[in-house]
Amino acid sequence: MNKHHDMTGPTDDRQQITLRTPAELADALPYVLGYHPTDSIVLVALHGNRGRFGGRVRLGIPQSPREWPPVAEQLAECLIEGCERRGSRPDGIVVFLCQDPAEGETGRHVMERLRPLAQRLRTACGSFDVPVYEALCISDGRLWSYCCPDSRCCPPEGSVLALPGTSVMAAAAAYAGIRVRGSLRDLEERLRPWRSGAAGEQGSALDAASAALVPRILDAEHREEVRTETIRLARRVMRRLQEKPVAPEPVTADAHDDALIGHEEAAAMIVGLQDRTTRDRAAEWMEGPEAAPALRLWRALARRCVGAYGEHAAAPLTLAGWVAWSTGDEPSARIALGMALQADPEYVFARLLHQACNEGLDPESLRACLREERGARAAFGARAAARRPRTRPARVPAAGRRSPGRPDQGAAPRRPDRGGSVPAAGRRPDGATVRARTRAARRTGERGGRSGR
Repeated sequence: MNKHHDMTGPTDDRQQITLRTPAELADALPYVLGYHPTDSIVLVALHGNRGRFGGRVRLGIPQSPREWPPVAEQLAECLIEGCERRGSRPDGIVVFLCQDPAEGETGRHVMERLRPLAQRLRTACGSFDVPVYEALCISDGRLWSYCCPDSRCCPPEGSVLALPGTSVMAAAAAYAGIRVRGSLRDLEERLRPWRSGAAGEQGSALDAASAALVPRILDAEHREEVRTETIRLARRVMRRLQEKPVAPEPVTADAHDDALIGHEEAAAMIVGLQDRTTRDRAAEWMEGPEAAPALRLWRALARRCVGAYGEHAAAPLTLAGWVAWSTGDEPSARIALGMALQADPEYVFARLLHQACNEGLDPESLRACLREERGARAAFGARAAARRPRTRPARVPAAGRRSPGRPDQGAAPRRPDRGGSVPAAGRRPDGATVRARTRAARRTGERGGRSGR
């Protein structure tokens, strides 16, 4: 179950379409959310006498029916209180239950199985004195109403949904520039870790990178070096991605991007981004020509967080959500940020961005903050370079020159790395060790930062 729901603000009143039937409501749902919901509970608030669409909230359907009562209460409370914070209590709610049939099931079986959940949602909304005007189940290309008893308009076998792109709603959405980005399942798949044979090679690369970089991140003397190396590597890979055209098909585009990034490169960036300051610097690539290759990079890195490194995906997923939100793609942003919170429910940066995006806030305030920090850091670097004295290379005395076949008596011994013990090559640390290293690395950086983690 996705415990981190998506909530959006009211729709634009300038584009108005009258929806009269349950089928028209079902057809409008993907355009309201920006994608086709799969395995989802969706609640949409209605306002005024004409039932204007307002806020909406989405959550994955819990597998266990025992979870349905508290989930129904949570969703109803979240939607109604969210609308009240924006100044308008909803006058009614429409409930959608969207789920594909399991093996051996039909759409009607799904509808009957989810009937108690629909009733729980209706009761929960009613406890806040907000009625549910309609509750619909969408499954296997058909639609059922839990509220309408008239078999003439809502037959027991369900109503066939209109073909995508053929309805009045589809035409109006195309005219308004609103597009559906595919199904929720497809959008999430672009961000999920690899399950192919290459996952083993990527896991080995992550083991090696963790052993090499985490001790340096924890060491104050070497931390800034790792930050610089990570940012430089990310910039180099972004340039590589930018030079290659993007395929129109998402699956092909992602495979193309994956082929352009080596296992060791991906592992070094994933581990490096566990440092909070490094991640915040990477968040500055959120607009202009940097945004598109940055989003492709963060998606690719999220797919590389395989095996025991699933929690590491919180950083690239949060960055992907931030860039998507900053560039106006709110549906994709909510999905990425929700998945970041699945990877690490305590990841503060993702929680703050997820809440801000759901509250309908303008990302420009955060963009301005990042621009200011980027400019201040550039100015500080320029002043430091101007103050740096120019020195001539020192001449080596004859007495200090190294004789062939003899050790250098004047050379200082190499200091061992103070980051702790390093696992033997090829040995993969267990999940507890990986999580402990991740949390320790994330605690580095200045305290009191804007994003916490």
